[in-house]
Amino acid sequence: MTLMAEPSAGRFGSFGGRYVPESLVPACSALAAAFGAAWSDKTFRDELDSLLAVYAGRPTPLTPAANLSAQLGISLWLKREDLAHTGSHKINNVLGQALLARRMGRTRLIAETGAGQHGVATATAAALLGLSATVFMGSRDIERQRLNVFRMEMLGATVVPVTSGSQTLKDATNEAMRAWVSDVDNAHFLLGSVGGPHPYPWMVRSLQTVIGSEARAQVPATPDVVVACVGGGSNAAGTFAGFVETSARLVGVEATGGAAMTSGSPAVVHGARSMVLQDEEGQVAEATSIAAGLDYPGIGPEHAYLGSIGRAEYRTVTDDEVVVALRRLARSEGIICALESAHAVAWVLRAAGTADLPAGSSVLLTLSGRGDKDMVTLSEGVAA
Repeated sequence: MTLMAEPSAGRFGSFGGRYVPESLVPACSALAAAFGAAWSDKTFRDELDSLLAVYAGRPTPLTPAANLSAQLGISLWLKREDLAHTGSHKINNVLGQALLARRMGRTRLIAETGAGQHGVATATAAALLGLSATVFMGSRDIERQRLNVFRMEMLGATVVPVTSGSQTLKDATNEAMRAWVSDVDNAHFLLGSVGGPHPYPWMVRSLQTVIGSEARAQVPATPDVVVACVGGGSNAAGTFAGFVETSARLVGVEATGGAAMTSGSPAVVHGARSMVLQDEEGQVAEATSIAAGLDYPGIGPEHAYLGSIGRAEYRTVTDDEVVVALRRLARSEGIICALESAHAVAWVLRAAGTADLPAGSSVLLTLSGRGDKDMVTLSEGVAA
């Protein structure tokens, strides 16, 4: 299989697939057929490209991090998804899926969100295209992402608190999938990452490939290392797609408390077989992270495949390293990134000048989102 091509039967090696209730099999099959047809339709692609340009603000720039580069002895470039409309890479996937939902005659969008950026993007697209939106969000995440909850409601979306389990992204995804089952003829489940049953991992990665395609054209030469944060992993998948056939090392950075690739084992979660954090009894374990968007016990199946064959590497950083990285980027470059994105920055700070990232290395790092949403978390829990 060509790396990052359309998966055969929804499988990336031994990962992926479609593990859903029987009632959702026809919906998933119809969605796969609809996306395949739309992705091959020039009219659909032209409309999406136009929206990405005139509404979402693409292409996003590639910014040289001159000050950090000098400090670290490397050449660091930042792919600025934080500058896309709504503040993150999420808008790329959401606009595509929302257009597809309208093309399929769906009138309602159902979404899950952790950090709130996917929820905001979903609410934004719903408002633009005249659709209704219901966003499920863990109660714990609602507390630490109050700004994004207000933004979703301002845009007209209904935000549903999820009080089960750890009250974070895993539980929000569970409830969103249940809501889809109950309204499958009218609603489209707009999944925000490269997980879930086929066709979601392929569809979301395809819609996020714009990140890697742009970056490949913008960077002066193929970088030695391409790095991005990974929870489910959509920004990383989109970035890696632009460089997977090059000589660049691909590095995904997980939260230590949510390191499914690093600390997990194969299992099924949310409709796909991937690497998953599990307890001693084989049950899905709770993930923890200062970043709500990475507070998830699984990873996208294509990432699991890339890791299993050695094409991508997955590393971990701690919450403390993340906070230090966010502050250092802000004070060195005047860019306040999201806590999720700061995971990638933290790995670069730790690795620079070591055998893992030797002096003189060139690095392309995707800043998946901006940090406005995290200022309350940081102000309440971290000294300046």
